[in-house]
Amino acid sequence: MTTQPALDESLRRFRGLATLTLAAVYFLILVGASVRASGAGMGCPDWPTCFGQWVPPTAESQLPANYQEVYAELGYGDTRFNVVKTWTEYLNRLIGVTIGLLIFATAWVSMPLRRLDASITTASVMAFLMVGFQGWLGSRVVSSNLQPGMITLHMLMALAIVATLMFALAQSRRQIMATQPVFAIDSKFKKWLYIVLGMTILQVAMGTQVREMTDLIKEAQGEELRSSWIEAMPWFFYVHRSFSALVLCANLWLARLLINSLGWVHTLTRLTFAMIAVIGLSVISGATLGHLGMPAFVQPTHLLAATLLFGLQFLIWMSYRHSRDSVLHMTSEAHRRVVHSEQIATAT
Repeated sequence: MTTQPALDESLRRFRGLATLTLAAVYFLILVGASVRASGAGMGCPDWPTCFGQWVPPTAESQLPANYQEVYAELGYGDTRFNVVKTWTEYLNRLIGVTIGLLIFATAWVSMPLRRLDASITTASVMAFLMVGFQGWLGSRVVSSNLQPGMITLHMLMALAIVATLMFALAQSRRQIMATQPVFAIDSKFKKWLYIVLGMTILQVAMGTQVREMTDLIKEAQGEELRSSWIEAMPWFFYVHRSFSALVLCANLWLARLLINSLGWVHTLTRLTFAMIAVIGLSVISGATLGHLGMPAFVQPTHLLAATLLFGLQFLIWMSYRHSRDSVLHMTSEAHRRVVHSEQIATAT
């Protein structure tokens, strides 16, 4: 039988490792976006090897003389060796493997907690399985030569992994998160929270599609015409850009509901302020991309802001859920005691 001190130690260990793993996943999202922005996404034209080697070459002379013809027959376009792009993509893969090991470790240390809350272990194991599926998706992205649609699915899967890890971490902190009262919260809050979560997921999906369009325009016009790429963007880009204003307004309305009902110092309100700040970063980086010729270094910032926004919204939902459940439990317990007291009084 697990003692309380041992259980507390298991909780502490899990929370620390899960927090580290979640931060590492966000770091990988930033690295992956940087790889795409730098044009290194096909720096390794095969998977899981790189130019047929487990450790990629450092010079073109280390490759067969006909390597470009070989990959061209497999359906790849320009596969000229570029040591910077190749090793950038290779390091991205190594980071991905490291995070896979971190998620496995998180699932492993969650095992002692299954008697406390089975959902912690279930979510941790699910996150590990999802990372395996994400690795397979990554191989399909490479083998499809960055086919549109696969990249969007790859990004949405990353959000699902973030949500699953965050769920497991929030479940392990249930008692801490439930200490904030939500008696006075506006009745419309829950509906608006679901709306902004859905809008954010839709906006991220549209943004990934815009990124795929950018790749097609880059292939057609070349890097030297980067400043004019915006002019070649189809209508979908303008939908994505305009929708950001709706996302901002919806989140501002959500913040207003929380401030009016819970005040300025409540945890949910402070999380909402962080959410508004991240939206501001996303809007500024998006405007920079749209009006300053799509500088490559801004693209990873824009994507990271979008995924951080989703994470904060999901965290707000989990915090609200635990606080609400705590209130319902206390109300139910108080009602049970009243009924019990009335039964005793009637009996006497």
